Amino acid sequence: MKQPDAPHKMPVKKDPTPDHGRNLFAEPLFPSPVKGRFLRRLNRFVIECDCRGKTVRAHLPNPGRLWELLIPGRVITLVRNAPGAERTTPYTAVAVARDGATVLLHTAKTNEVVRFLLRERLIPGLEGAEVIKREVTMGKSRFDFLLREGGENILLEVKSCTLFGRSLAMFPDAVSARARRHLEELAAHAKTGCRCGVIFLIHSPRPAFFLPDYHTDYEFAHTFQEQRHLLFYRAVRVSWGEDLRLGRDIGEVPIPWQLLRRECRDQGCYLLILHLAADTRLAVGARGECRFPAGYYLYTGSARKDLSARLARHLRKGGKNFHWHVDYLREAAGSCRALPIRTPDDLECELAAALHRLALYAFPGFGSSDCSCPSHLFFLGESDPLHHPGLLELLQYYRMDRLALPSPGR
Repeated sequence: MKQPDAPHKMPVKKDPTPDHGRNLFAEPLFPSPVKGRFLRRLNRFVIECDCRGKTVRAHLPNPGRLWELLIPGRVITLVRNAPGAERTTPYTAVAVARDGATVLLHTAKTNEVVRFLLRERLIPGLEGAEVIKREVTMGKSRFDFLLREGGENILLEVKSCTLFGRSLAMFPDAVSARARRHLEELAAHAKTGCRCGVIFLIHSPRPAFFLPDYHTDYEFAHTFQEQRHLLFYRAVRVSWGEDLRLGRDIGEVPIPWQLLRRECRDQGCYLLILHLAADTRLAVGARGECRFPAGYYLYTGSARKDLSARLARHLRKGGKNFHWHVDYLREAAGSCRALPIRTPDDLECELAAALHRLALYAFPGFGSSDCSCPSHLFFLGESDPLHHPGLLELLQYYRMDRLALPSPGR
């Protein structure tokens, strides 16, 4: 059986789809947008907003977690879906306001933006590249672009990045087996002699650096590092006007590899978010019987190694011996979410003190028998902590803002 051509040996036939020359600096990405305020997320792809005094539903074309962006009250940019369109919602959410800036939510439009930047010679290292074909199927994956530069074919994948802190952007904001597979398959094509790479388009002018989000997707971050000598990575930041015109503040941001090697380890501290649907009394080991009101709880712990295995144990109900105080609460909780903070630094007690300042109250001695902290378990009430701006700021600080980033230009 004849094997398919390697990407660098494929015959070059330009995409017949014309590039209509849309100028994103002058023309809004979407026509006639309207503003609303975010109320709640119903599922991965549907949100509710207040639009002109009415509660409306909107399609959310972004499967990410978006915790830092979709906060109740935030201004959402909506576009009305055309009559007869295959949508069950009247609107599509295309952008959100954060700290006075507009962040693009519509992931499918990221490719259009990158195609425009390529045409305008604004992607560093690809200034001479021409788009030959879009949505190229190779092996088990479909990649976003086949480019041609200097007689060389280039396979290019594009990722939309909306997770950022004061000066650092990260991708992905949710575990993405698909993104990891793209890296692996691009690397396999690179071994045949094809030039292959990934553009991470950061929808904010704020970040000065980029890293894979090793807290959220440790396997992706590991693969990102492992394939760095076969693939090229470009992290490019852009800005958006309130009217969804592309700003001219465009530039590449570096990847601090030394910091990534230091921080990206299967160790660190973590938060558990546990929920009790009803008031509960539990016998907690030597502590005896304790009363736990209905609502949300935050617990902090740490693991000097095998953090992933520790979190998997916490998330699992049943079939384990109770070793820590939190094991008793976990067995009674209806839900449990784990938020790792991967680092070689010992932050557990510092994190507990920060949580104590956010909480309604703490449970004395819970989870802190081996340290001097008053507690490592905190009650936050009946509202989901992931809608609490204070907790989201805390996560941003410990996952991103606290990192000792190099000085710009170094």
